Amino acid sequence: MTLVIAHRGASRAEPENTIAAFTRAVEMGADCVELDVRRTADGRLAVHHDAHLADGRAICDTNRTDLPDQVPDLAASLDACAGIAVNIEIKNDPRDPDHDPSDRAVEQIASELGPGSARWLFSSFRWDTVTRCRELFPTARTAFLTSTIDAATIERTAAAGHEAIHPWDRVVDEASVRHAHSLGLAVNVWTCDDPDRMRELMAWGVDGICTNVPDVALDVRRR
Repeated sequence: MTLVIAHRGASRAEPENTIAAFTRAVEMGADCVELDVRRTADGRLAVHHDAHLADGRAICDTNRTDLPDQVPDLAASLDACAGIAVNIEIKNDPRDPDHDPSDRAVEQIASELGPGSARWLFSSFRWDTVTRCRELFPTARTAFLTSTIDAATIERTAAAGHEAIHPWDRVVDEASVRHAHSLGLAVNVWTCDDPDRMRELMAWGVDGICTNVPDVALDVRRR
């Protein structure tokens, strides 16, 4: 069965990456919530997709107490997702002001969450970041986020011991899904909101669909 992963929560129904979005996703019946984590100036873990707030301030230059009320911290976000899995995407893009080659955010997550739980799936677009997750959480579930899904990327991800590969929806075809599965990798695609495409992906056996409309995906799956 293909899992329905609520992208930044139920982000079509509520503001993305907010407690309201996470709570709504749980109420809708999503199997998992995906959220984004960044480190604040005072070393707290904030849940926010972009490196900058709407007013232009960089999160990495802003203390937790100075963030807008709607920007939750990781602990509160996980509490809002109680009862379902959570895909914690660690943002560490070299183009962003908070890029950190030492991956302090990963270390902070390790400190706060302790030993790896089956509820958490850690992912990142930065290879070294997701590798650091495996070093600090040897038993953790990890996934590599990618905008491509060529054979070399699939094979590298499998060889590194990651549980899953998270490719962009538009580059996924049935052959790539089969290849990943043959190497023991789960395939969770992002971000698909089109019901017809969801049906196609489910028919190919993708393991998860990350979507802004989890209610739509759940309806497609039921049919």
